[in-house]
Amino acid sequence: MNIYDELKWRGLVNQVSDEDKVREYLGQPGATMYCGFDPTAESLHIGNLVPLLCLARMKRAGHNPLFLMGGATGLIGDPSGKDKERDLSRMEDLEARAEKIKGQVRRFFERNTKERPDIVNNYEWTKDLTAIELLRDVGKYFTVNWMLQKESVKGRIGREEVGISYTEFSYMILQGYDFYHLFKTRNCRLQIGGGDQWGNITAGCELIRKRSALEDDTQEEAFALTFPLITTASGKKFGKSEKGAIYLNPDITSPYAFYQYFINTDDRDVIKFLKLFTFLDKEQIAVLEKEQEEAPHLRSAQKRLAEEVTRMIHGQPELDRVLAATEALFGKGELKSVDPSTLRAALESAPSRHYAPGDVPDIPQMLVDLKLVASKGQARKDIKGGGVYFNGNRVEDGQDVTDHDFIGGELLVIRKGKKNYGLITRG
Repeated sequence: MNIYDELKWRGLVNQVSDEDKVREYLGQPGATMYCGFDPTAESLHIGNLVPLLCLARMKRAGHNPLFLMGGATGLIGDPSGKDKERDLSRMEDLEARAEKIKGQVRRFFERNTKERPDIVNNYEWTKDLTAIELLRDVGKYFTVNWMLQKESVKGRIGREEVGISYTEFSYMILQGYDFYHLFKTRNCRLQIGGGDQWGNITAGCELIRKRSALEDDTQEEAFALTFPLITTASGKKFGKSEKGAIYLNPDITSPYAFYQYFINTDDRDVIKFLKLFTFLDKEQIAVLEKEQEEAPHLRSAQKRLAEEVTRMIHGQPELDRVLAATEALFGKGELKSVDPSTLRAALESAPSRHYAPGDVPDIPQMLVDLKLVASKGQARKDIKGGGVYFNGNRVEDGQDVTDHDFIGGELLVIRKGKKNYGLITRG
């Protein structure tokens, strides 16, 4: 299957400048395309997964995808999708964020394509441009009338309280120049991106057409393809949780929380998300769709989705730790075999209490401190009734906690009843 037709089947094509020509371009191996990412944060988030995955899909299809790091455009600020001016980043902050993101991209590509990604930085070809060169050699090909029609500009022009600075107004000129530069130096004829990038991407297509006509009397063609905005069946923007964005950096969003976000996918969304966020093919997804229809309570599609995406981003060993924690907490797994850091992440929302090594109290007092019971008397009744567990084992009346009971020497999981968890840490 032509990779373009696969993208359409997956629901990844929102707008395309010329469908037949893009399909033809992608029908030959070795085509070059790029997608830009400005380092506005220290980590990519799952909203970036669609374009990142698309670059990997292109690599697996035998093409030459370029990951463009916006070292220059990140200093300017993209007005697309923003209702007010961005704060300008300091160069050193932007460079530090760019290095972290490049590391994420390398790990992602090596894990999912077995090859290193081709990363370029637009600061390299922009930093030596003079103001005169930018205005004469690039700006000359953009009419203000045309720029004002772009959604990223129109949405701000009409809001007098915020407006748009000349800096952000010029963003599409820089992005257009990126496309032209990669066309000239890498024979790149396709730029991909989110739906809000349509105006910026087509600006590059126009620049290539106009400059090539002037330079060698031929009208070269370049193409644009955008992805749809991903929303959930409930109408919410994909990628947001109660605690904010879900990041690919495990130090910001734990692999356990990452896994949980996907396993909690609505039944109405799960097949769509399997197409968007995994490499599973038509036949594999059809099997999961049938299982979803026949036994939705088993949530086999959600489990497969969460496993595929967690493995893709964090690797098999981290997925194994997450699955072990899930099985130990909600199945019949052994809690003491679970990685302590994964267990902490799994119980992040549970009540917790920290004690100094010599101040660890008896189990009834722990239950009171965790507010799982109102009094030590009630705690003793619950223990006698067989309703209290620590590390998955039923607590016996009069039982004490020993050093050996602490998982990894640092934490203890207490459960009252079936669902009321608490976490004890020491050190």
